[in-house]
Amino acid sequence: MTTPPTTGGPSGSSRTLPPRPGHPPRPEQPPRPAAAEQHAPYRPGEGLSWLPFRPTIRIRLTLLYGGMFLMAGVVLLLLMYVLVRNAFQSPTLPPIFIDPSITARINNQVVTGDQFNQYLQNQMRLGQHSELDLLLRQALTVLVVLAVIAFAAGYAMAGRVLRPLGRITRAAREVAGSDLHRRIELEGPDDELKELADTFDEMLDRLDRSFDSQRRFVANASHELRTPLAINRTLLEVQLSDPNTSADLQQLGKTLLATNERSEQLVEGLLLLARSDNELVDRRPVELSEVALRAVEQTRAEAADREVEIRSELHQVAVSGNGVLLERIALNLLQNAVRYNVADGWVEITTAPRPGGFGELVVSNTGPVVPGYELEHIFEPFRRVKGADRTRSDKGVGLGLSIVRSVVRAHGGSIEAAARPGGGLTMRVRIPGS
Repeated sequence: MTTPPTTGGPSGSSRTLPPRPGHPPRPEQPPRPAAAEQHAPYRPGEGLSWLPFRPTIRIRLTLLYGGMFLMAGVVLLLLMYVLVRNAFQSPTLPPIFIDPSITARINNQVVTGDQFNQYLQNQMRLGQHSELDLLLRQALTVLVVLAVIAFAAGYAMAGRVLRPLGRITRAAREVAGSDLHRRIELEGPDDELKELADTFDEMLDRLDRSFDSQRRFVANASHELRTPLAINRTLLEVQLSDPNTSADLQQLGKTLLATNERSEQLVEGLLLLARSDNELVDRRPVELSEVALRAVEQTRAEAADREVEIRSELHQVAVSGNGVLLERIALNLLQNAVRYNVADGWVEITTAPRPGGFGELVVSNTGPVVPGYELEHIFEPFRRVKGADRTRSDKGVGLGLSIVRSVVRAHGGSIEAAARPGGGLTMRVRIPGS
């Protein structure tokens, strides 16, 4: 922890205070962006951030089509208004003048010839303004109606243009569900959208081959790594079962057997972590409370040896997934809570339905205080809380929570870790319901 500097100087030394400024300090200016930041790339939708909703690309294209039509209509209307006004100002009929000595009667009033001429000119100007105003109102009305039609037609046109993108999006969603055999196979003219779809299909082909290679590697590694470890364990157990073995060899054999067991756990954890990274394809309804109950039964003996009490409050809730992997989630969380606990501590596991069709599994435990900055790294492989013993094999190999997070992601769920005020953790897992 960084300590603040002291206000006083060393003992016995004098300190001169700086002069007090005679003007208020200037407000702190924000740092000027660097040259690279001044030319930041354009992000789609930045210009429409004032809208109360997130504008989709279809909405943006509709606004673009309708806006261009509206701008063209306004320009055409202004040009038409100017041309008609100029036509009114240059009349084709010859001017009419009445002799000033002649009198006339307008609205029962006797006027001279000059007054009558002025009256005629005023009436002509009023007629011109009235016709221009009428033309402008009618043109604006027609423009508004055509703009509405243009926006509707633009929305339909944008939907037709983006239809191939919708097909690509649906294919990407199916691929996200681990259906790597799905292809777009877009038909039509050889344009940019077909080129995008073909590129996406080629990428799926490479991913499919890569995942097939990964599955074969996992299967081969499972055989190649398990077999020598099993042979070593058998040889050690046979040697330890010999009553003529000396005490030193017995101690050495037990140490090697514990190391071999730790290596087997590490291999099993790595293989399970590799297999659980993929999204589940075959999903079935699983009762989460039954899964948690089986995990409790498997952990109860170890908890009794460590003097840790296990509490359970299991409510029935059905989720969609793989029963074996879901049991691995509950088992790993319980084992982690039991092994990283204190004497006379407790572990509590609960299952309950949650809004939105989710099933929730919560494991809370006592234990040492976990710093907040450790929580964001707690799910990383081989990561342990600071201060945990890395040499003892009875606390696992550091893959339990990594496997839990991987299996939860494969089920499309979420997991949260929170530190308890008195020490220990609260793990909250949510799995989509069936």
